[in-house]
Amino acid sequence: MKVEYDKEADAAYIYLKYPILDGEAKRTIQLNDNIVLDFDKDKKLIGVEILDASSVLNRKALLEVQSS
Repeated sequence: MKVEYDKEADAAYIYLKYPILDGEAKRTIQLNDNIVLDFDKDKKLIGVEILDASSVLNRKALLEVQSS
């Protein structure tokens, strides 16, 4: 698992499979305004995008992810 945080976009992405190759995400489901799930061709969850991440996730954890 790998986590990336883009402070400017205030978006975090949790890779359950890394790297995700171009075209590998075959289905995307938006759970709500902040959470988007990416699935592969076998319907396996491969990534989670969290929008407006600083209001949803722990701020300290986001800063640690951003600096790594």
